[in-house]
Amino acid sequence: MLDYDLHCHSNISDGTLTPGEVVNRAFERGVKVLALTDHDDTDGLEEARSVALQHGMRFINGVEISVSWRKHTLHIVGLGIDPAYAPLQEGLRLVRSGRGKRAEKMADELARAGIGGVLAGALKHASNPNMIGRTHFARYLVEAGHCKDVKSVFNRYLATGKPGYVPHQWASLADAISWICGSGGVAVLAHPGRYMVGRHSMGKNTMHELLTEFVELGGQALEVVTGSHTPEQYAEFSRYADEFKLLSSCGSDFHGPGESYRDMGRLPDLPLICRPVWQALQ
Repeated sequence: MLDYDLHCHSNISDGTLTPGEVVNRAFERGVKVLALTDHDDTDGLEEARSVALQHGMRFINGVEISVSWRKHTLHIVGLGIDPAYAPLQEGLRLVRSGRGKRAEKMADELARAGIGGVLAGALKHASNPNMIGRTHFARYLVEAGHCKDVKSVFNRYLATGKPGYVPHQWASLADAISWICGSGGVAVLAHPGRYMVGRHSMGKNTMHELLTEFVELGGQALEVVTGSHTPEQYAEFSRYADEFKLLSSCGSDFHGPGESYRDMGRLPDLPLICRPVWQALQ
C-alpha cells in the first residue's frame, strides 16, 4: 500500500474539512507524503504545511485547475508548485471569477425544475464563497431531502445534460500547464478514467489526442491510481503512461468523510510498469 496521497481537497474549495483537519486525517490514516490540491485556489497550503510539519510528514504544494478542452471539462493537478508565482495566481483568480455567475445560472435552472432557494442553501455549505461549485449545491440538495447522497444529486441534477447543469468556460489546457510548469511544478492529468464515461465521454482516439496535446504542451504525469478508478483502470492508464512516457501519480481525491470515492491513505500500489511522479518532486 502506498503512503503517498497527492490529490485531496479542503473546505478552501469543495472539501468539508479545513486544511489542517485534512492533514490530521491523512496522518491518522498512514499517509507520509501529502499534497493538498484544492480546486483553483492555493489559500489552504500554508495551514496544511504547518500541520504536516508538526506530524513530521512531507508536504507538497498542490492545486487542481479546471480546464475546458473541446467539449470536455478536465482537471489538471499541479504538484510542487510555487504558490507565489504571479502568473499562476492571476490565472487562478480569473478561473475563480466565473463561479459566482455560473452558480446563479445553476440556481435559475433548478428553480425551473421546481427546486427553489438553492443558491442560498448552497452558499451555506461553501466556506469560501468565491469557490462555490456543484458540490456545494449537491450537499444542500441532500440536506433538503431531494436525494440520498451527493453522488445521486450529480446523477439526477448536476451532470452534463441534467436540469441543473450549466456549462462553463474554464482555463485553456495550454494556460493551465504553463502556469504550473512556470511555477516549477509538475502538471498531472487527473482521474482520466472519468473522462471516458458519461454522456459526453471520450473514446480511445480522443484520449490519445488529448494525451498527445498534453505532452506537447509540457504535461508530465498521469493520475493512474485514484479514488474513482477501478483496478482495471489502474492497468489501463499505466499503459497510457508508458506509451506517452508520462510519470504516474496517485491520490484519493478525498473531499470529506462519507462522500468520496475512497478515504485517504492505504492507496493500492502503482502498477510495476509505472515511473512514480515523486521521482520529479525530489
